[in-house]
Amino acid sequence: MTAQSYLFVINDAPYGNERPYNALRLAMNLVKRDDVSVRIFLTADGVFCARKGQKTPDGYYNIERMITSLAKRGEVAT
Repeated sequence: MTAQSYLFVINDAPYGNERPYNALRLAMNLVKRDDVSVRIFLTADGVFCARKGQKTPDGYYNIERMITSLAKRGEVAT
């Protein structure tokens, strides 16, 4: 079976809407598969998802931790 590759382009700020969180949540589940390659490209306000030392607003997941976890298993570029 051929390996599948996925590219996620995130251009929204880490907090304020759920698009970055949903993209990262899907990517984190896909990267667990052996036959899958995942890449994350952060552009525009999306680069703030990778900012170290984020203060997570109440009610939100920590996007920095999600990016760090993905960076260990996949590729993250800004």
